[in-house]
Parts: sequence; structure tokens; C-alpha cells
Amino acid sequence: MEAAVEITAQRDPFLPHVFSWLCGLLSYISVADQWRGTGCACASSPCVCVTHCGWLGRSGLADANPENSPGLLPQKPQRHFRRGPPNLQIRAPDKDSKDRRQDDTRRRDEVVGDARQEESTQRTVVSWRGAVIEPEQGTEPRAAEGRCLNPGRFRSPRPAVFLPASPNERQRAVIDAFRHAWTGYRKFAWGHDELKPVSRSFSEWFGLGLTLIDALDTMWILGLKKEFEEARKWVSKKLRFQKDVDVNLFESTIRILGGLLSAYHLSGDDLFLRKAEDFGNRLLPAFQTPSRIPYSDVNIGTGAAHPPRWTSDSTVAEVTSIQLEFRELSRLTGSKKFQEAAEEVTRRVHSLSGKKDGLVPMFINTHSGLFTHMGVFTLGARADSYYEYLLKQWIQGGKKETQLLEDYLEAVEGIKRHLLRRSEPRKLTFVGELAHGRFSAKMDHLVCFLPGTLALGAHHGLPADHMELARALMDTCYQMNRQMETGLSPEIVHFNLYPQSDRKDVQVKPADRHNLLRPETVESLFYLHRLTGERKYQDWGWEILQSFNKYTRVPSGGYSSISNVQDPLNPQPRDKMESFFLGETLKYLYLLFSDDPALLSLDAYVFNTEAHPLPIWAPPRVG
Repeated sequence: MEAAVEITAQRDPFLPHVFSWLCGLLSYISVADQWRGTGCACASSPCVCVTHCGWLGRSGLADANPENSPGLLPQKPQRHFRRGPPNLQIRAPDKDSKDRRQDDTRRRDEVVGDARQEESTQRTVVSWRGAVIEPEQGTEPRAAEGRCLNPGRFRSPRPAVFLPASPNERQRAVIDAFRHAWTGYRKFAWGHDELKPVSRSFSEWFGLGLTLIDALDTMWILGLKKEFEEARKWVSKKLRFQKDVDVNLFESTIRILGGLLSAYHLSGDDLFLRKAEDFGNRLLPAFQTPSRIPYSDVNIGTGAAHPPRWTSDSTVAEVTSIQLEFRELSRLTGSKKFQEAAEEVTRRVHSLSGKKDGLVPMFINTHSGLFTHMGVFTLGARADSYYEYLLKQWIQGGKKETQLLEDYLEAVEGIKRHLLRRSEPRKLTFVGELAHGRFSAKMDHLVCFLPGTLALGAHHGLPADHMELARALMDTCYQMNRQMETGLSPEIVHFNLYPQSDRKDVQVKPADRHNLLRPETVESLFYLHRLTGERKYQDWGWEILQSFNKYTRVPSGGYSSISNVQDPLNPQPRDKMESFFLGETLKYLYLLFSDDPALLSLDAYVFNTEAHPLPIWAPPRVG
């Protein structure tokens, strides 16, 4: 074939270029995986280093990302491409012409390089408490030799077309539940933060359409195209961040910034990335403190930031659970300021005194940068997601940041040593709290994130006993639901430590009997089923979904949190549907009921603490 082209080239010297261009185009069409490795270091980057890689038809670049080099392909009218993972591809919604004009005139930023460094051919292996890890390499974007086009301005390569599998019976039940909840939100709270389903009204927290943004990726995953397009139109036409309103840095990051970034990755729609960048810029003033530990609240219109009214401190979970989102925003936009601000917090917390075998106090002062309220350790509210984000940042960055991993592994050992106990009479393993050396058998439902996190770590090569602990804690979280008369867990439980035959393992105080439609139990059920294949975890999730339908479903639309999980005759609706019920709880239930491990693969995506999937920067190469 090459000889034939050579002979023909003598007659027409332009023909080889046409042939090479056609080969490049054909290889572009065959691209099915945006993470596929190439012979060119730049081609594996989120951006294309123009001076390095030459042009697409060149040998060794057949798997490169051509859409990042728009000048190399014929400019055709935009077509509907299928975006996201093959399992989740639905036709991308139409962009309104105004958005397209804004996109066309928007300046192209320069970025300093790739967020993923090439792996060294010779690695020094470090063993730390049973885990095999690589030495610190960092995730700082590498300086490119040539100009690097802003990756946020160009779409991911078009995947091979695979229609999503038809949902099974249990997944259809989740879709029905979502539609019922969405019907109530659309009718009574459209564009507002939260639905009040009993009174058929709404409540505002930030005034930014919180439920809608939190649910964007859930709609995409569930295949609800019509609902997604309607929500996308609202984001385009109505979502404006130039308003005089205070937002909580943590909550708005995990819900709004995380929701927009995830919607961008799944749909390929630049609208969501533009909104995310705008919002991220408005959050940055929160980091302007003497210690670089951010304030808890920031006004996104004026830029004024301040601590909460009730204390001068920030909570440790809040300031250490924004890193996944800020790091990803830097990777996409090429602007290092987001990642630098968030990672400075991580570095400072890493070096602080006041920890106990990796366990951290709940509060940190924004002026001194030091822990406060020393001696109190919990995996519940105000500390929980600190531990989650240590592991997930390490996974997100390609398992190269050993400082994060060491902190996580040390914390797991601290949990085992100081917080782990077994109840009576069923010997349930649970995680309690420690206050100035005194153990409390109190466990928040929030702690039920831990089985899933431990299982995820074991999947990524951490010690096998992490999975054993995950299984034991998963059983406990299930019992926290099952031992209640409604089948729904209370917000807080206390475990019985004394062998008395007339008492259950799980005890509930009157002030703790409420259920807020939280996701943590079904989140961990998803991880345990995905990583073990055991059907019992699906069955447990199915029981919980049925309980939600029986005791929290409001006939006019929506689901309501309840005040008493121990009274099936009168669970006392609280008239509030949290945004995370759509953003997390129903999403994890849908994924739990899937038997397809490629559906948002845990080797390609990491979920933020609001269940928004973000890509792993350097997932393993296949083949």
C-alpha cells in the first residue's frame, strides 16, 4: 500500500497528504476511550501541546485526541455527539445560539501543561503498613515546551456508540422515584433551592437552584433526557452568580461546583464548565485569610468572606473536602489558582499538631491556622469527609501523592485503635467517638460513608483487612436501618455495650430519631456490591428504597424527611426534601441495582462527597 502511494505521489505530490489526512480522520472515528495512551507524551494530556506532537496523521498519534486540535480537521456544522462513558451516552442537548456565540468569542487561555506527569520507567517502591505505593511525584501541571491550548475550550473525543442497557426492574423503580420527586420540585419549587413537598412550596438556602444543579448528573445517568434538557435550559438562561448572597464554601463546592463539573464531564456541554469556572472564581476570596485556611462563608457577589456567626472557626471537614473539585477545575481551565488554594489547606493540615494517630479534631481557626477544641475525635459531622478526601485525592491524582495516602492509612489505624468497638448482643462492629480520652458509643448515620471508602481503598491496592472492616461496618449500617420500625436509620444512634438480653444493639434517643433521606448507607452498599458482586447488598438497598416509598413519599410530588423513624403510623413528615436525595441517594440506589461494573467504573471515576463523578486523571491503560 505504501509503495502504491509512493508511485502515485510522483504523479501527484499532494496525494500523500490527502491519504495521511484520511488515515488520521479514520483513527479519530475509532477513538473510544479518552484516556488511551499514545506514543506522544502530549497526546495523553488533557490539552494538546501543539509544538510537540505535530499533526494528527503522523505515525504514533493514531489514538491522540483530535478534537483538541480543531484546526487539523475540516470545520463542519456542529453535530449531535454522544457524550460521556459509553454506558451513559445520550444525545447531547442543543446549545442555544447565544451560548454558542459566547463560546466562539471567549478568549482561549494558556495553560502551563499537563495535570498528569509521565510515569518514570524506574520506580522506587515504598511499603507502608501493607500498602505498596509510589514515591511522591506531585500532580502539579508540567510546563509545556510549546503553547498549550486550554482543554476546557474543546470537547472530549467522541466515544464509540453504545446505547445504554435497558434498566432492570429495580432501576426502573428508582427512575419512578426520581420522576416523582422531580415532579414535585418542578411544580412547586422550580429554580429554587429545595422543595417543601407537604406544603407544596419551596425554601431557599443560597438562591441558586441547588436541587436542580445537584440532580443534573443523576438525570443523565438515569437517561432522563427531557428533564436534563429542561434543567440545562434553566442553567443557561436563569443561573446567575452575580448576586449579593452568602454561600457556605463547603456545601456550595460539593453541590454546585461538583454538580456542574460532573454535568460537563458526562454531557460534554461547555456551558457547565463556563458556569463552574465563574462560580469557582467567586469562591476564591474565602481563602484570603492570615492562615490560608478558608472562611466557611463567602458572598459570591461582593467577595466578602467571614466565619459562621456562631464561631470564629471553620470545621475541618469543610476546609479539607473541597480539594477534588478545585483540583479538577484547575485541570480543566488551566488556571492553577484553584488547585493551589485548595492544596495549601491540605499541606497545612498535614503538618499540624493535635492529631491522635491520624485522627483530627473537628475545628480549625482561620486566623492562627491551628486546631481548636482539641481532644475530641469523631468520624461524624464536621470531620467525616476529611478522611474520605484523603483517599479520593490520592486516587484522583493517579496514586502519586504519597503524603495523602500516608495520612489516610494512619487515620485508618487510628480508627481501629481508638474508635472501634463491638456491640451487644449481636457483636456489631461500630465507630464511636472519643472526647478527652473518654469513649462514647455514639455513631452518626454520616459515618456509614466509611464502609464504602474502605472498600474503595482496598480495590485500589490498600490492605485487605480494610475490606474486612468495610464488610463488618456495612452490616452495622444495615442494622441501623433494619432495627427501626420504619426500616430507615435515625440520624444518630448509640450502641449497647453491655450484655443485656432485653436490649437491642441499636439505641435511639428521642432527639435523634429523624431521617433526612441521607445517602451514606446506600452509598456504601453501592461500593460493596460493585466490588464484591454479592447480591445481598442490592437486596438491602431494595428494602431501604421500599421504606422511603412507604414512609417518606408525598402524594403530590416529592419525598419528605421525617421526624420519627420508630413510629410507622405517624413518622411525622418534616416538609423538606434535601437536594442530596436526588443528587446522591437515588443516584447511588440506581448504580447499586446495576450489574454492569463499567457503569461509571471505579477505575475511571471518583465520586465527590456529593456523589458527583469526576474523572481519575491517570486511570490504568487497558490492553
